[in-house]
Amino acid sequence: MSAASVSRLTVIFLAASILGTLPAMAASQARIVRLSDVQGSVEIDKNTGLGFEKAFINLPITQGTKLRTGDNGRAEIEFEDGSSMRLAPKTSVEFSALSNADSGAHLSQVNLTEGMAYVNWLAKNGDEFTLNFSREKVTLARPAHFRADTSTQVANLAVFKGDVEVTGPSGELKVEKKKTATFDVADNDKSNVENKIAEAALDDWDKEASSYHDQYAKNNNSSSPYGYGLSDLNYYGAYTNVPGYGLMWQPYFTGVGWDPFMDGAWGFYPGFGYMYASAYPWGWLPYRYGNWAFVPGFGWMWQPGAWNNWLTVPRYTPSTSARVSALNPPPAGTVRTVAVGRGGAMPVSTASRVVLRSGTAGFGIPRGSVRNLDHLNHQVVKRGSAEVRPAPQFSATSPHPWGAPGNSAPQGTAPGSSSGASSGRGAAAGGSRGSMGAPTRSSAPSPRSSAPAGPHR
Repeated sequence: MSAASVSRLTVIFLAASILGTLPAMAASQARIVRLSDVQGSVEIDKNTGLGFEKAFINLPITQGTKLRTGDNGRAEIEFEDGSSMRLAPKTSVEFSALSNADSGAHLSQVNLTEGMAYVNWLAKNGDEFTLNFSREKVTLARPAHFRADTSTQVANLAVFKGDVEVTGPSGELKVEKKKTATFDVADNDKSNVENKIAEAALDDWDKEASSYHDQYAKNNNSSSPYGYGLSDLNYYGAYTNVPGYGLMWQPYFTGVGWDPFMDGAWGFYPGFGYMYASAYPWGWLPYRYGNWAFVPGFGWMWQPGAWNNWLTVPRYTPSTSARVSALNPPPAGTVRTVAVGRGGAMPVSTASRVVLRSGTAGFGIPRGSVRNLDHLNHQVVKRGSAEVRPAPQFSATSPHPWGAPGNSAPQGTAPGSSSGASSGRGAAAGGSRGSMGAPTRSSAPSPRSSAPAGPHR
């Protein structure tokens, strides 16, 4: 790529940064967090006046948003530093405050009005979290992992890690690690503390989801100051250094004809207008920061960066070499959610067998359910498809397919392949722009002897 081309790319990048971030900049004290996982029946009220509607992955959560899960519903919310909150079935919460302190720390307050929630708070950068349940209030400024539930008769707080201080009608109470506090709602929340934690049905789900984030958020190759979405980028795709572009990320299973904006939805939020939500399980950071570009020989790739500008509409560098789905927000005055392609409330596949093909870019693969996605990506490029048997997502009976210690069997490997499949770029790309695949995950650029020609300076 010539110096002039790089200069034009930079100008386009900066111009898009300004235009695409005006709504978020106008509400500089407001914060937006991520609805990072949706299973079963989950509904959201975005304060649009429409009440509750179906929720789906990657919808932004703003101050005042309400979420509720149905009989078979579960949901996860990720905060900026990678902290997470998970909602069990029959649970309702309200995000009563998502703001910034003068110090720059993030302040989050959530009301648990019904049901059960798990909170794994990392407390990075001085961020604070408050959970109100029953007539009790938990405020965290230090790391802690706990489970809280509330009903009309009783409320409970079980602490897995850290010490948690609770304030309520009976005063202050400190609940230490591996202890449970019970509050009698009928008796002014009178408390009792037990030196044990009674196991709940979804404890393993919470534990495995937390382990998934711990496992895959370790490598921050993008140098992002944010933790939300990192684990999904590392699970569903890979980074590579591309001459003329620098560090780029690409999801697995893309292929010819795929572009990053073909599947998603437009969600309306008062004060922000329409915001684009990607339908892909990894689709958070690449649509909120940085820039997409079409790289000859590779396909559409995401360039991390511009971390100070939160995007309501993702940005990309126009290309004459590839088609891209238009990013056209619905007309003014419309407040309903508008799906794009396969976007919107899409169910995650629960089939015992899933066929992976080019152009799926992660669709049909629940988080952590299949190991060796990089090897499977090679198989899809070479053979056109690969069949896998996903484990249940974070099931208590799953063999920790995302690579937990003690599990050495290659879960989800394509039939006829082995765990020692070729991992060079030549095997992934096949030497043809007609069979583009995501680069192999590696700490260094992959060999290029048999790779398709990349861009030139």
